[in-house]
Amino acid sequence: MPPIPSNRIRIVEVGARDGLQNEAGRVPTPEKAELVRALIATGVPEIELTSFVSPKWIPQLGDAAELLELLAGDLSDGTTFSALVPNMQGMERLLEANEKAVNTTGRRAIDKVCLFTAASESFSKKNTNASIDETLERFEPVAHAAREQDLAIRGYISCAFACPFEGVIATEAVVHVAERLANELRVDELSIADTIGHAAPGDVTERIGALSHIERATLNLHLHDTLNRAADCVRAGLAAGVRSFDGAVGGLGGCPYASTPGKRAPGNIATSTLVQTIEDEGFTAGVSHAALNCARVLAGDLITRARAGATA
Repeated sequence: MPPIPSNRIRIVEVGARDGLQNEAGRVPTPEKAELVRALIATGVPEIELTSFVSPKWIPQLGDAAELLELLAGDLSDGTTFSALVPNMQGMERLLEANEKAVNTTGRRAIDKVCLFTAASESFSKKNTNASIDETLERFEPVAHAAREQDLAIRGYISCAFACPFEGVIATEAVVHVAERLANELRVDELSIADTIGHAAPGDVTERIGALSHIERATLNLHLHDTLNRAADCVRAGLAAGVRSFDGAVGGLGGCPYASTPGKRAPGNIATSTLVQTIEDEGFTAGVSHAALNCARVLAGDLITRARAGATA
């Protein structure tokens, strides 16, 4: 396998999970699998497939195990597949599904588990019904089980810039949570999330600089485009040394807490915008624009039908 170029930027495609979880309508599982296959064809190195959260809380992702089984034959050594896990019960469901979703070479579907906490106490309690300390304690057995199964671990820090309930979040709060994730849970990756799309480029520069001492975990930026500043924040992240970014095909997603009455909040930065910004800055993402456009059209069709079904 040829070496990865030093200017290669890693893109994590989160449309299948973060992009779909807040939709009012449900996308049928076979159609989700079709979307994931289209995303694999783009060449993105990682795809976040789903979440093993209780279907009672997020019914749109209640088919996680079924989705993995449908995709077992599509597993590729060139793509990492991850899934979000909220607690040990979810981890047990993931491990059970992973034992069944195996391809002909014995590869399991999921390579990485994603844990999520926040830098805002109010958001943590609203989103997880637990304090920040409680979420980190909840994740201790999950992280232990992941390491036993040789699964990588990503730690999301929601509201790393601003919170819909508390406003601007202090940098010290973000650093404190990041250090605990890295040192206590030993995550392999820290995803710094601008959950409501509030960040400006200077905020990105400042946050990444404050986190640069955390060497054991890769830093990743998860940006939402609420104020149309996400591309500028990508540029700031690249200049600060970030080499991993999340994107969602077609700009799917959007935090419900960032919406206003009658107007849904814009979603994650569109993967096409992310790729173009990366290339404009002289880096490469290794992603096919043509294949990404096909995936974008497919995603738009799926969402249109799901929303029509939700209002019918």
